[in-house]
Amino acid sequence: MRVKGMRPRTGRDQLFVPRFRLMMFKSVITLFILGSCLQAQTGKAPPNKAKDLIDQTVKALGGDRFLNMHTRRTNARIYGFFHYQMSGYDIANIYTQYLDDKSLKGLQIKERQVLGKHQDYSYLYLNDQGFDITFRGARPLEDERWDRYARTTSNDILYWLRYRYDEPGMQYDYIGNQVLITNHVEVVDITDANDNTVRVYLDYNTKLPVRQSFKWLDPQTKEHNDEVTDFDKWRDAGDGVMWPFTIERERNGYKIFQIFANKVEINGELPANIFDLPKGAQILKKVN
Repeated sequence: MRVKGMRPRTGRDQLFVPRFRLMMFKSVITLFILGSCLQAQTGKAPPNKAKDLIDQTVKALGGDRFLNMHTRRTNARIYGFFHYQMSGYDIANIYTQYLDDKSLKGLQIKERQVLGKHQDYSYLYLNDQGFDITFRGARPLEDERWDRYARTTSNDILYWLRYRYDEPGMQYDYIGNQVLITNHVEVVDITDANDNTVRVYLDYNTKLPVRQSFKWLDPQTKEHNDEVTDFDKWRDAGDGVMWPFTIERERNGYKIFQIFANKVEINGELPANIFDLPKGAQILKKVN
């Protein structure tokens, strides 16, 4: 007997499933099938596929304009995190100069991070040392903070591509393609002559980096650490160079840093003497 207003069933145990659940189910199945198909294609890559993908990435970043950029100016909001909780927030103006002096030891960039609502304190990172600058003076950075900055910078895929793109001894390995969250990506490992490896996930269509990861050994605890950086909101930052306006970093599964850029300017003029210590600043004792 059929009751008026009741939805008919075509079988004894059949239940009504809302349309949005069916669509969600179909989406999950589609992603699963796509991921399986992509994994099955991993072993069929041509010998030079990894290097070809990196060549396409450099071209997508701006080609020779990216490889020869000399300054970057960023206005942004930055956030620090500890165990999923926000531990700090600041307004930042970041000034970066790209160096091309192979005789220098250390990093090939200088950077000044001017922080705070009143822009009254800053960090100065030179190629081989850093300073914490306040109204009290300039204090050399403690070793742990400098090591963290140097390690993160030297393993940044954008730094690698700017300075180490054609470095002798570089090895490019194609890992495969997969679905990363909702993005179809190609995965490449880049390994230098010292056996340091950065894994980069490239958007299948744009070839711009979506994620990168690398591993490092803590010299004190002897524990291995995994550091992952996600890139998003890519835009032309001037002079034909693409730059991510959103960057998020995590270590061992915990989010530790976020930056949301309001403006990024490539090859613009930087303030005079921005990478010098303030005139007359007292050099304070280093604390470790």
